Amino acid sequence: MAPERGSSSKRKHSPSEPADGSESSQPRASKKVKVKAKAKASPEDVTSASAQPTNKVLPVHIQFAPRVPGTLRIATWNICGLAAATKKGFKYYVEAEDPDILVLTETKVNNDPVDPALTNRFPYRHWSIADKKSYSGTAILSKHKPLSMSTTLPGHPDPSLVKGRIVTLEFEHCYVIGTYVVNAGADLKTLDAKKEWNVHFEAYIHDLDKKKPVIWTGDLNVAPAEMDLANAKRNWNKTAGYTEAETTAFAHILDPGTDSDEGKFVDVWRRFHPEDRHYTYFSYRFNCRAKGIGWRIDMFVLSERMVDRVRLCEIRSDIYGASDHCPVVLEIEGEL
Repeated sequence: MAPERGSSSKRKHSPSEPADGSESSQPRASKKVKVKAKAKASPEDVTSASAQPTNKVLPVHIQFAPRVPGTLRIATWNICGLAAATKKGFKYYVEAEDPDILVLTETKVNNDPVDPALTNRFPYRHWSIADKKSYSGTAILSKHKPLSMSTTLPGHPDPSLVKGRIVTLEFEHCYVIGTYVVNAGADLKTLDAKKEWNVHFEAYIHDLDKKKPVIWTGDLNVAPAEMDLANAKRNWNKTAGYTEAETTAFAHILDPGTDSDEGKFVDVWRRFHPEDRHYTYFSYRFNCRAKGIGWRIDMFVLSERMVDRVRLCEIRSDIYGASDHCPVVLEIEGEL
């Protein structure tokens, strides 16, 4: 089983963080959230040289622009432990975002939570919980009732590896899959487990796509291309999340090739932001947030035929401090 990212600066080196603290390229941050910081900061502390916000705690006041009329809002966030994130202001983000569907990864819960802030807002809550205590964990919380729910990955030979990593909800017009994808591990020691996951997941998502369009989201634990991490050359084929095996598998989901009858998928944020360098994960170590050393590994991947319904896809870069990840949000027209 791949090691999980921790929530403390004292934790060991993460397999999905840069191997050093060197300079990054120059990502551009979008300005989609109005915030008031907890502490007064000098002008040079507001953003890093790479234009990423450098707040270390969740903002006190969070206000997003109103959603596009006629759309549903879906958000995903690796919260690096629900209990820990709750103590750091998790519920204030949820209140401000008010998504129709919230996909949470790395929840680290041991049973279905009964937090009123979640139970009152989302009538339909589906938690995938790992056998190992306080480990992994994926959830989809919804205001809309699904037709069916699954926490399995068909064909995978190791159910214990799958538990806590996937939730699929079926709605009338589409599927929503939330995943906390297997990590290839420190020194790539669990890359074979990641490869096995990828084989079965690719078959699964394409099988669903033949029935209905699919919205796949969560922590996908892969940086698809050089633009999606700060130190690409130094990490290539050395660090989990940016190896030839992982990026090729992801690319094959997006485009199975002309000889295949499988449908195509689209990495939506990249489609909307073709030139931007913008990240969703910053290690707590090495002052990576301030230096702009990050990875884009949390994303939305949609069946190509439903992408024209998308009206917004943004990384909530200011929402940092409750986790070492930032949320990503999608607004899409029409019914689920």
